[in-house]
Amino acid sequence: MNQGQWETLLAVVAGERAGPVPVAFIIDSPWLPNWAGMTLLDYFASEHRWMAANRQAIDRFPQVLFLPGFWSEFGMCTEPSAFGARPVWHEDAFPFAEPVLADTEAIADLAKPDPARHGLPPLALKRLVHARPAIEEAGHAVRFAVARGPLNVAAFLMGNTEFLMALKIEPDRVHTLLATVTDFLVDWLRLQAETLPTIDGIFLLDDIVGFLGEDDFLAFAKPYLAKAFAAVDARVRFFHNDAAGRVCAPHLADVGVNLFNFSSDHGLAEMRAWTGDEVALMGNIPPRDVLAAGSPDDVRQAVRDALDDAGDTTGLLLSCGGGMPPGTPTENIEAFLDAARA
Repeated sequence: MNQGQWETLLAVVAGERAGPVPVAFIIDSPWLPNWAGMTLLDYFASEHRWMAANRQAIDRFPQVLFLPGFWSEFGMCTEPSAFGARPVWHEDAFPFAEPVLADTEAIADLAKPDPARHGLPPLALKRLVHARPAIEEAGHAVRFAVARGPLNVAAFLMGNTEFLMALKIEPDRVHTLLATVTDFLVDWLRLQAETLPTIDGIFLLDDIVGFLGEDDFLAFAKPYLAKAFAAVDARVRFFHNDAAGRVCAPHLADVGVNLFNFSSDHGLAEMRAWTGDEVALMGNIPPRDVLAAGSPDDVRQAVRDALDDAGDTTGLLLSCGGGMPPGTPTENIEAFLDAARA
């Protein structure tokens, strides 16, 4: 993200009108490698190819705010790997982290890892250190410390179904697990910010939040998310949950969030009402069915519909309801930009 884009983002999260409605997309390994003409494994394995893919995107669409920007990641495996989760790799499919907790009794023996030494986090961070001169030479900077959220990581360590069942059946053990995971995430976010002084944002992704009712959100999500977002004194505190967002939305400001990317199942107007107009919004056309699989005309119409629904565009980044989906063609991104400009 270059300086002008960063200032635009700061204006949006401050609730200011940023001229023409800015367009922003979350881009990472589900979309970027194949779009740039390489396999996912090549993208993960090569610093050169990773850098080339990111440069290709920012050069092709210089008007787009790509968030978090130059995301150094290994799919969903980065944080779980620090706890010993084994990444399973494929040449051109998304990697997966295998669970490590056979049952809830194993939680007591789970030690907090060191993000500077354990698993994939040191490699993800070193990639950014190596790439920093080229990123800054291109006029951009690393702006965000990034991590999967506490519930997301915990669910990878146990398995999604097992985690959600344990949350109801053995809540004390789940709290122990979430406390350990969150303490690790605080260390990981701080390590990123200490290593790269241009960081002034936190980006947390946690879709498991969308599977909770309100009581469970207040007990098992809100305190741990708040602790993670307080890890770094950052001006942008960006949260992604493209599962159900109704439960978490009214509490996001209390958690510390000031920018929210959410499911396209929710309209911009209703989300603004739920957040109490205290959180900037990023959305919100359907990612898979329209942005990836629709025609350019479908994309243009969806953008117009989203703007009509939003009404006031203060505090808005136009995007899709989630990350850029796999297979999104260049012509559909161009159609999105055309509609936003119009």
